Amino acid sequence: MTVRHQRARPRHEYPLARPGITAAGAFAYGGVVRGVPWWGVVSSAVAPVLLVGGWTVAAGLQPRSFNPVAGTISSLAAQGTTDRWVMTLALAGAGACYVLTGLALRPAALAGRLILMTGGLATVLVAANPEPAGGGGSLPHTFWAATGFIALAAWPLAARKRGLLVPAGLRPAVSASAAGVLLGLLVWFGSELIAGSRQVGLAERVLAGAQAAWPLAVVLACRRSQSRTRIRRARPAGADVQN
Repeated sequence: MTVRHQRARPRHEYPLARPGITAAGAFAYGGVVRGVPWWGVVSSAVAPVLLVGGWTVAAGLQPRSFNPVAGTISSLAAQGTTDRWVMTLALAGAGACYVLTGLALRPAALAGRLILMTGGLATVLVAANPEPAGGGGSLPHTFWAATGFIALAAWPLAARKRGLLVPAGLRPAVSASAAGVLLGLLVWFGSELIAGSRQVGLAERVLAGAQAAWPLAVVLACRRSQSRTRIRRARPAGADVQN
């Protein structure tokens, strides 16, 4: 038995392929570990907190006549609304979080990351272009709101990856299912909005909440995959033993 010492290599140089994982699977995922940094976890977790917390607090500050089931999120940030700054800051903050999460989601396909970031930028511009006092609608607000909702519903499908090492949240079947659910909720909200239903606020909140939660779910799946990869990488330091 001989012991052949090797120079320790930096962690990023180790290949992904390990016993039980085929080289083809590693190649399909790019051959390198692309992790989500800690700040990506923070941004993905803060977005839903800002949205849900923002519309909850803002609704509580409105007169008793405000109905959160019928009233939209945008109405809480409209010009002339009581303490409109609460929902405005919540929307802007959530949009910024989407952009940061898109930057951090390195395991995802570039197209999906760019679409997520587009949705985040559109959300910031929704906050910057509030509805006028008394309703009536605003073309810039409507345009950016539609852009944001569509982008945040479509990005999971564009972010999908193939390969044995792909995190669960980015696999084709999971990504397609998530996009299908989000697009279905978008259709529900659109139909409620067009019909002038009294549940338009509820539909919008369910849609916005789901769109805010999915990036967090994907990030957590990627972090879990990173932890498993570190375990696979573990080996005795200093030498390889050969017979």
